[in-house]
Amino acid sequence: MNRILLSLAAYAVLATSAVTANAQNADPKHGLSVFGDLKYGNGFLHFSYANPDAPKGGALKVPGLDTFETVNPFILKGRKEPLAESLLFDTLMARAFDEPDAYYGLVAKTVEQPADKSWVAFNIDPRAKFHDGTSITAGDVVFTYNSLKKNGHPRYRINFRDVDRAEATSPGRVKFTFKPGIHRDLATRLAALPVLSKAYYDKVDFKKTTFVAPLASGPYRVGKYEPGRSITYSRVKNYWAKDLPVIRGRYNFDAVTVDYYRDREVMFQAFFSQQYDFREDFTSRQWATQYDKPPVNAGLVIREVLPDETPSGVQAFILNLRREKFQDVRVRTAIDMAFDFEWTNKTLFYSQYARTNSMFENSTLAAKKPPTKDELALLEPFRGELPEEVFTTPFASPQTDGSGKLRSSLRKASRLLKQAGYRIEDGVLKDAAGAPLKIEFLLFEASFKRIIGPYINNLKRLGIQAYIRIVDTANFKRRQDTFDFDIVIRRIAQPLTPGLEQRNYFGSEFSGVQGSFNVGGVKNSAVDALIEKVVTATSRPALTTAVRALDRVIMWNRYAVMQWYKGAHNIAYWNKFNRPAVSPRYAMGVIDTWWFDAAKAKMIEDGIAPPLPPSALPPPGKK
Repeated sequence: MNRILLSLAAYAVLATSAVTANAQNADPKHGLSVFGDLKYGNGFLHFSYANPDAPKGGALKVPGLDTFETVNPFILKGRKEPLAESLLFDTLMARAFDEPDAYYGLVAKTVEQPADKSWVAFNIDPRAKFHDGTSITAGDVVFTYNSLKKNGHPRYRINFRDVDRAEATSPGRVKFTFKPGIHRDLATRLAALPVLSKAYYDKVDFKKTTFVAPLASGPYRVGKYEPGRSITYSRVKNYWAKDLPVIRGRYNFDAVTVDYYRDREVMFQAFFSQQYDFREDFTSRQWATQYDKPPVNAGLVIREVLPDETPSGVQAFILNLRREKFQDVRVRTAIDMAFDFEWTNKTLFYSQYARTNSMFENSTLAAKKPPTKDELALLEPFRGELPEEVFTTPFASPQTDGSGKLRSSLRKASRLLKQAGYRIEDGVLKDAAGAPLKIEFLLFEASFKRIIGPYINNLKRLGIQAYIRIVDTANFKRRQDTFDFDIVIRRIAQPLTPGLEQRNYFGSEFSGVQGSFNVGGVKNSAVDALIEKVVTATSRPALTTAVRALDRVIMWNRYAVMQWYKGAHNIAYWNKFNRPAVSPRYAMGVIDTWWFDAAKAKMIEDGIAPPLPPSALPPPGKK
């Protein structure tokens, strides 16, 4: 018996040692993805959507709206220059835009992660350098992580909250150890970590907004700029990573310039006088009616519709749930019923859009059918806390016939408001205490007035006192960050593999964190539990099930009034560029994969139309 017990004890020690070794050891790999799938093998030469022979040179000029206040993209304060992060700063690994969530070696040549995913380590490429020629070390990565988590935008604290510690195990290796639990996509979030110079920030305050470009290591550095008006990014000719597989054939323009315009209409008209080169059009009226211009009809300007295979996410009127008047789902539903999307789409948008009915629209993650057995298993513990439709019916926004006559919808909305304790007195909707229901739409520019105006008229027919307030961008940002609003318009972008960002978007613990992306203040225990199911899903089918269940709960609670989407990009550009034959599935790839064609540019200069690409739309003025 003693021998048996000793043998069992020895076996237990060996088994424990094996588990410990498994948790401590991992082979270095060239790539990383959430579920382990990689398209590109070790030793690949370049991404398939990049042309390794693309010529370098020329310039690309794009527009920006209003202004920017800082080229420090990592802090909460200040209006960011949106290209600064991607063009100036290298990340540990580079995202592949033809895979849902794969990353390959950039600053980190290889990555290690054990089978239990309790930690991840990145091995720094010894060639990696900042623009001043100093080497990137594991110490810089640890400094970056600590700075972003302590002093950066709140999203970093949220995304990395399950990291227990970061340590430089050698000058060329950084290890992130995770807290106990399942952390499916935490490693890929860390792979996307930008790398900052500790030596630089030892002399510079990381927390301050600045127009002075910080020391970085990416494909571009800041050239000339006019604060708040224009900025030019200049290609780094001796960029340390220019021959790496993840960079080869990319970042081909010698200069990328962003010119800012205070007015959308001025910005639009400036395009046709070649003040800038490329635009994506988000205004249906302009796209449908205002491109009948000489340079377009002459073939100098190209219009195209590019497919968008990413989740469209949500653009919506976000209700501030922190305010008592929006606490009742019947009130929120009534407010939704007053928005006539069908009339708006036909009259104002030239029928170019579809109504958004999911937080994950334009993807297989959207809950478009009745819940499956697996979804119901996740939802059942919360029966009684959720609208009954969650368990039976796919969400659909209220529909009208597009005539502008909303009597039926408004009658239903009035009944809901009455059930919620409101009554009409002298044409004004009042609560039980006699206080009128008032709603303010907070904007930072006037372009949405033509859409909100008819909506307000419908709300007034319900007795709701609704109005628009337009403030400058700085005040708008401050009020949004501090939750000082009734309704704002916000876009929520969703990734192909939802995970940690859902906590930031909809998690209760971040509903009161200033600057968080939970702008509406969603605070719901079922939402929190389902987010954790999303975060901890160990396969893509399990992820899809959890996301769809979460989608149903959020949509049927009507936390926002859904707007519209279009699963495509409407783009226009002066025909002086070329691009690879294969486009990235999940990005437009203009700045990082297109290149300047000097011969085409000369033809345009001479008033001659270069050859049209096969995908070009016909000129609107062509008979």
